Amino acid sequence: MGNKSLAGQKEEGAKVVKVIDVSVRFQEVLGEDKLKEILKEKDLRIYWGTATTGKPHVAYFVPMSKIADFLKAGCEVTILFADLHAYLDNMKAPWDLLELRTKYYEQVIKAMLESIGVPLEKLKFVRGTDFQLSREYTLDVYKLSSSVTQHDAKKAGAEVVKQVDHPLLSGLLYPGLQALDEEYLKVDAQFGGVDQRKIFTFAEKYLPSIGYTKRIHLMNPMVPGLTGGKMSSSEEESKIDLLDKKEDLKKKLKKAFCEPGNVENNGVLSFVKYVLFPLHSEFVIRRDPKFGGDKTYTVFEELEKDFAEQQVHPGDLKSSVEVSLNKLLDPIRKKFENPELIKLTESAYPDLVKQRHVLFTISEAAPKGNPKTADNDDIVPSRLDIRIGKVISVEKHPDANSLFVEKIDVGEPEPRTVVSGLVDYISAEDLQDRLVVLLCNLKPQKMRGIESQAMLLCASKDMNGKKVEPLNPPEGSAPGDHVFVEGYEDGKPDEELKPKKKVFEKLQVDFHISDGCIAQWKERNIMTKLGQITCKSLKGGNIS
Repeated sequence: MGNKSLAGQKEEGAKVVKVIDVSVRFQEVLGEDKLKEILKEKDLRIYWGTATTGKPHVAYFVPMSKIADFLKAGCEVTILFADLHAYLDNMKAPWDLLELRTKYYEQVIKAMLESIGVPLEKLKFVRGTDFQLSREYTLDVYKLSSSVTQHDAKKAGAEVVKQVDHPLLSGLLYPGLQALDEEYLKVDAQFGGVDQRKIFTFAEKYLPSIGYTKRIHLMNPMVPGLTGGKMSSSEEESKIDLLDKKEDLKKKLKKAFCEPGNVENNGVLSFVKYVLFPLHSEFVIRRDPKFGGDKTYTVFEELEKDFAEQQVHPGDLKSSVEVSLNKLLDPIRKKFENPELIKLTESAYPDLVKQRHVLFTISEAAPKGNPKTADNDDIVPSRLDIRIGKVISVEKHPDANSLFVEKIDVGEPEPRTVVSGLVDYISAEDLQDRLVVLLCNLKPQKMRGIESQAMLLCASKDMNGKKVEPLNPPEGSAPGDHVFVEGYEDGKPDEELKPKKKVFEKLQVDFHISDGCIAQWKERNIMTKLGQITCKSLKGGNIS
């Protein structure tokens, strides 16, 4: 793990003291001084818990890699399958499915650990209901509830327990049970995501009130989902399931938010940082020799810098992540080819099976070319403000050799500033005075210090190296002309596309170039009142 490892060792006289490097790879540590004191005397006893609700996803590799670190440091590690918590959290796991989901979690978490080489015999696995229904534990729940205020209980669960208009009493019990688990599992520390912080501080405040010791708390960062926010088991589009097929993984990565030069809320880049780098200590960008060939990064910040400067293309990043991720997931997929585990998966998550069946039935019954989909009726191309623009000036970005800074007339009183990564694909002379197609209602985004106020849309295709061509408006077009998808002429575009909604990213996956070099969305032509939007030669290419 290099300089990012959990544990180092240093000599203190003849005595070897294990020291956890709390300054790296943990977002926050509560009780650092106590941690170091314990490590002078004994190995740390620590637990990580997971409520057995939705299906685990690839972000679970973050705690798995930390568990591997803990074991290398000589820690005693317990994994808690918090089945009772899953029910208390607004019944995310129905009572009749609790046993099945816990079995599923046990199998899939163990498969994850095995896929990264963690020896299972060194771990202790516990179910919450093994001890949370005992007489002693129940009495402690009553003791705790007599001192905890409703305000504190609600506040503690705000980031973890599902928030609804009329919360159930069970959700208020959740933080107290998680606090008591620290005592009943006989650990020195609890480890979890930074979203658990309020529960951790709750435990530190209230456990001493009933005579128990305050524990240490270690927190790792949360991995953004593919759509930019937290990767969540309950949001299908934000996550990559551990059992996703290779073709589904490719499709999800293709749709993932990964804007050129944008390192904020970039789920693909964050996955490299928090999952792939900790597991492998390096990451390889695989690309055509014409564009620099493969490049190995041993420091994440160097990859991040190159991406920000558009030295690394989003397509190359996504395809490289796809390769690495498939290597992690293949052993898990293989294990779950077992008929018993297939049956367990379907029994534990029957709604997902029904949902897939319904979507399949709808898609089969729908007329070909119908742009309305079963799961995204409101994500329609008329929400995009696409216009014709004329390039007034082109200059190299002062701080990034791969970027142009253009002034483009889009039919407004003042031209817009647009930053685009086209230096390697088209000359400034060819852009000057050219009519182009722009997406004008993205939120303005600074790129290497200069705010870009629109996105210049291009066709692209890998043809013995990446080829890029700006889209061509029809003859006679003028700056400000409205561009639309055939059949969506009358829709009103959003004033500004909200980044978290990822409207463009969800639509973009179906933008492409036809065999006749016509720009299309779901086989429908992209056009203006004067005719079709085209490209010069990239048949079958993508649009970005």
